[in-house]
Amino acid sequence: MNRIIFVIAIFLVLPALAFCQKVTYSDYEQEDNNRDINFEIIGKMNGHFLVYKNVKWRHKINIFNYDMTIKETVKLDFVPEKTFNVDFVIYPDHFFMIYQYQKRNTLHCMAVKLDGDAKKIGEPFELDTTQISILADNKIYTTINSEDKQKIMVFKIHKKYDHYSLVTLLFDSSLHLLNKSRRTLEYNERRDNYDNFLLDNDGNFVFTKDSKNGNRDNSNSLSLAIKAPSEDSIIFHEIDLEKYYIDEVKVKVDNLNKKYLINSFYYKKNRGSIEGLFTYEWDRDSAKTFLRDFTVLGDTIRDEAKTNGQLRFALDDFFIRQVFVKKDGGFLLTAEDYSTQGRGNNNPWNRWDYLNNSYYSPYSSYYYNPYYNYYRPLGSYNSNQSTRYYYANIMILSVDKNGKLEWSRVIHKDQFDDDNENFLSFSTMNSGGEIHFLFNDDKNKNQIIANHSITPAGVITRNPTLKSQERGYQFMPSLSKQVGASQLIIPCMYRSYICFARVDF
Repeated sequence: MNRIIFVIAIFLVLPALAFCQKVTYSDYEQEDNNRDINFEIIGKMNGHFLVYKNVKWRHKINIFNYDMTIKETVKLDFVPEKTFNVDFVIYPDHFFMIYQYQKRNTLHCMAVKLDGDAKKIGEPFELDTTQISILADNKIYTTINSEDKQKIMVFKIHKKYDHYSLVTLLFDSSLHLLNKSRRTLEYNERRDNYDNFLLDNDGNFVFTKDSKNGNRDNSNSLSLAIKAPSEDSIIFHEIDLEKYYIDEVKVKVDNLNKKYLINSFYYKKNRGSIEGLFTYEWDRDSAKTFLRDFTVLGDTIRDEAKTNGQLRFALDDFFIRQVFVKKDGGFLLTAEDYSTQGRGNNNPWNRWDYLNNSYYSPYSSYYYNPYYNYYRPLGSYNSNQSTRYYYANIMILSVDKNGKLEWSRVIHKDQFDDDNENFLSFSTMNSGGEIHFLFNDDKNKNQIIANHSITPAGVITRNPTLKSQERGYQFMPSLSKQVGASQLIIPCMYRSYICFARVDF
């Protein structure tokens, strides 16, 4: 079942060197049908690659050797059948699996420590329990960790009437409890949105709250919330948006410079067209605003980014995907042109409807990768309506430490599919000197991965494509995970089965 492919390109300007990409496909198991499976790439440990799979109510971990042959399948028999919200915190020689299940009207949040061969180190232990009513939402626990993984937090948000009950449990890297606290937050489901729950290396818990006048409006109020590791209180810092509106707020913790970085596209008027990028930074040491800036994105970048139509509307379907923090305090931001078209109804694509119906809620999500995407089994779509997904150009903005735009670039792509977005969008690989953007380029219905890279100076290189020479393999680049300096694990579909490819650049 294993296949190894070599794609070699000789650069004329460097005749002595060759650029080589090596792809190795994994085995698959008969029960790994795409309609029944959820999965998460755990990572690389002891020279092997670990992948968690949930097939119906069965839970297992496949251990692949370096040739992507299944060395062992470890059945997680200790996990109850109706388990959900599975998270992993990974270290060099072990990892924690944190999971949630319901028994009668009690939710149990559990953890277990596993070694590099997915064998238990001790028995599963309970982190928390919650009593709920029969009709209440049962996906209330979320696990987050600091960048250095020395702090782990499990928090739960339980809605009751017009309030959120927020309980946080802060642990060290051995899952020893450091602090537990409870707070009640006011919440209006038509106006308020809590989002971007993150943990910095010192154990500070941060998130945002944005509010709007109506359910279908842009937000005109934004606050940054900070909870110190040993405090019960949460301090809200209101951010001045002046007369502008925002949507889709993204937060990045800059642990090196001890700042919290907030980005959002902004509008001059409610439900208008995107005017530019709003950037805000909170300095943790001085406990005050370090930067607040509104950057207009002009006609040059609009003309490069647009797929059709007028320049004023060119950015209206762009959504922020990732933020890479630079050592000097600047950052690189990527955004993608995304839209959908309902087929069989007369409802046009609408950014506000999309955001109001599918704001990211970390306390109700299931499987996800570290970026923004997650695998959706093909059997989970609404059969009463067909949807066409469009994923187009990638916009890259480089902003200096003072919030000024240094340069902007656009990587052109044109992707669409019906009722399935697993093969669309892109992933990134950080090789140190440059960032690679990988996405399917299949205009001719061939599974070809385009590979564009960009340097800190904004120089884009179009590298040789990665093409599957084997019939039947389809790549899912947006769900890939970087497991080495120049190594990725990319999920694939072979016929109707899920398998994985190791790609070495």
